[in-house]
Amino acid sequence: MVSRSMSMSMSMSNVFLKPYLIPLPSKFLFPNTLKPSLALTLKTTFFIPHFSTTPLSYGPSLRKGTIPSQSQSSQNQKDAVLREEAFTRVFLLAALRVPSAECSALEGRLRGHLLNWPRVRNIARVPGDDLDPSLAPLLPQPINGDGEFENEEERTLVSVQRRIHGKADGDGEVLSPVLYRDKLARTFNSRGFVKFRNLAKISRPNRNKKRKKRKEAMGVEEGRRVGQNGFAVVEVVEEEEEDSVGMRKLLGEEFASSKWRGSTRLLLLDERYAGRGVEELPEAIKAVLKEYAEKSTMLTLELVRCKLTLFYDYWQMTEVLETLLPAGMIIPSAFETVGHIAHLNLRDEHLPYKRLIAKVVLDKNRPKIGTVVNKIDSIQNEYRTMQLEVLAGNHSLVTTVVENGIRFQVDLATVYWSSRLGTERQRLLSGFTRTDVVCDVFSGVGPLAISAARIVKRVFANDLNPYAVEYLERNSVLNKLEKKIKVFNMDGRRFIKSLYASDISQSITQVVMNLPSEAAEFLDAFRGIYRNRPKDGEYTFPMIHVYGFSKARDPEFDFHERIRIALVEVAVKVDVRRVRVVAPGKWMLCASFILPKSVAFANSTVDS
Repeated sequence: MVSRSMSMSMSMSNVFLKPYLIPLPSKFLFPNTLKPSLALTLKTTFFIPHFSTTPLSYGPSLRKGTIPSQSQSSQNQKDAVLREEAFTRVFLLAALRVPSAECSALEGRLRGHLLNWPRVRNIARVPGDDLDPSLAPLLPQPINGDGEFENEEERTLVSVQRRIHGKADGDGEVLSPVLYRDKLARTFNSRGFVKFRNLAKISRPNRNKKRKKRKEAMGVEEGRRVGQNGFAVVEVVEEEEEDSVGMRKLLGEEFASSKWRGSTRLLLLDERYAGRGVEELPEAIKAVLKEYAEKSTMLTLELVRCKLTLFYDYWQMTEVLETLLPAGMIIPSAFETVGHIAHLNLRDEHLPYKRLIAKVVLDKNRPKIGTVVNKIDSIQNEYRTMQLEVLAGNHSLVTTVVENGIRFQVDLATVYWSSRLGTERQRLLSGFTRTDVVCDVFSGVGPLAISAARIVKRVFANDLNPYAVEYLERNSVLNKLEKKIKVFNMDGRRFIKSLYASDISQSITQVVMNLPSEAAEFLDAFRGIYRNRPKDGEYTFPMIHVYGFSKARDPEFDFHERIRIALVEVAVKVDVRRVRVVAPGKWMLCASFILPKSVAFANSTVDS
């Protein structure tokens, strides 16, 4: 008996825990799925967005829906130009047309059966349903997109029509002078009149003109997209008679879907219900509709067919690139941001599609990103500047970077900057105190030196690149820290020796050497810096932070050995930590140690 009850409970649990799947024909899930004939052209090679054979997941996808006929026409172009029309997709959906007053309540009841797509609202407006169709021919239409009419009579008629529906100034209505004065009298308070019509026109420029000019500058077509977000449009397809019959059977014979009064909204149903009638809807939806019909005196419900159009602006960067690039290719989804510049590190396999990738990165990250560049070669020159190629956007490489509340002006064509080291710089700054004196041997434009100047007592910054020194001085003035920073322009080894040959050496407590490619080789400059001074005096031995790269199996041990060789000292206690991976098998490390007394008082230096 016990075993029988256990088996029954197990069977019942299997029934309730097993997902309920509704077998549907493929035409309901993916109606009229077509491939684009041509997405873009590159010289004589045609690139067509591909669609993999993997099963399609729930939700919107570029591999689902249909492509409008105007988006399938080919276009011959000399260079690789991304055709945004090729990424327009039309999805056939079912929707419930309900009064706007009941829309919010019904949305909460039917939440699990609605569309629920990312960045697409489940509620859509019905164009032109705020006005009785019998009165629409009597109203004038604007002669252009700015809302201007041919004569004053038409403008007055529109104003009267808007007042009939109870609309006010906030809705765009132009009140007559009598009604306007009456409204001012009602809104008068101790501060005066709330709004002056003529004063507002004089003090505020026309926002529509500004928006229009901005779109023209960006090359955006006027009137192409309709909707609040500009990337989705919902259109009602002509209703079928069988849906009305099904709704009458469900709610009663008195149901009349064609007699609408007032504003209505569309509740977009799940994509699984696109090809279904009223009788085929889930019982949960039917129960909610019956309950609504029993409570409402005006039975105004309708099941309609809709077209949801998603434009190029809707799709995420990775979705567009996955469609453009060949199957199996790694999608370049990460990049470094320097001000308005997106810095890509494309692989060799990406180079034939570099301009397409840059165009997508630029489009999907506006207005934050205005320029997209790619590093051509590794850093090999003595100034640590990168060879960059501008792929999209404006060609200006001068930008402003904000880090830790400090502004830095940077020209990537002449100086070096890495935003990925911001966390490491913040870690170093957290160890500085108000009594420290910092010596930055390879300062660049001053990301560490200027940030440290807000904390420490004094900063000595040096760089070999004269352009970097110029921006270092400019950034010091820009952040009002020029009095705490002394700038030098010389070789790093010479800079260390000249500082410790003066009286400044007694105050230096922190030395930063952030030149990972060869900073460890400059450590020999510290050997013998106090050899001409008496050993029984009081001296300050600085804490040295040196950076380097290592491809060894044990990068910490390898970097430690290189420091020992450069200092010609075996007994050096070094704290080595990994900063980040710069390439497969290649680590960037930071070693911190106090300069040994034996190294500072060595009799001779090692020739470089």
